[in-house]
Amino acid sequence: MDKKKVTPFVAVSFVILTFLTILFIFPFYWIITGAFKSLSAAVAVPPQWFPAEPTLENFVTLFKNPAARWMFNSIFIAGVTMLAVCVTASLAGYVLAKKRFYGQKILFSIFIFAMALPKQVITVPLVNMISKLGIHNTLAAVILPLIGWPFGIFLMKQFSENIPGELLESAKIDGCNEWKTFWSIAFPIVKPGFAALAIFTFINTWNDYFMQLVMLSSRDNLTISLGVATLQAEFSTNYGLIMAGAFLAAIPIVTVFLAFQKSFTQGITMGAVKG
Repeated sequence: MDKKKVTPFVAVSFVILTFLTILFIFPFYWIITGAFKSLSAAVAVPPQWFPAEPTLENFVTLFKNPAARWMFNSIFIAGVTMLAVCVTASLAGYVLAKKRFYGQKILFSIFIFAMALPKQVITVPLVNMISKLGIHNTLAAVILPLIGWPFGIFLMKQFSENIPGELLESAKIDGCNEWKTFWSIAFPIVKPGFAALAIFTFINTWNDYFMQLVMLSSRDNLTISLGVATLQAEFSTNYGLIMAGAFLAAIPIVTVFLAFQKSFTQGITMGAVKG
């Protein structure tokens, strides 16, 4: 079998891609190694590219504080929000794509405009509403405002456009109600988009520092991001401790992405090519 000839373009592309890969991976490597460094080693000049004396002191300090509680809060908020957004966005996207009703285009336009609206603009009325509901400084105060994510509805509407109308008509003729039609016919077709939205939602919620900062105040209700920020103020600037917290915070995101990577890639591909 003839070997493919390596052209200059392929060689240069390989070198560039290798360099970019190292460039993007290096910050994560630095966080991992920094998590096992003492304060003096973390700020040493010249820097230690690998910890000369690895230590678990940073993790011990983290878990002396309620780091496990903070991690649970982050996972609970991101997990519940992910599930709620995916379910509501799938149903709303299906209705906007396949049902015809008065004001449909106006309603979809509102969702489009909402995507361009910074959350900082609605912070004050949102906080007042949450306070009147009596759920301020609870995990629900972070979850509820994130459920109606306009981007999720927009994304699932685009996927729902790919559902053949003939299949929906056949299901109606066979006596399927709306829920069974959606679950048996529509959902399997939009499942790749559902998986892609799940990853987007989990990462967006996990990294939503602003909403967590506004809605949460008590120490036990903090997320891992807010908790590490309070430790930074408490222990001055302990870079090893900060990197240990960042390392813990990155584990769920990497895990979710790796678990849904195949579906995520398939969903992005299907969303890019319609027809």
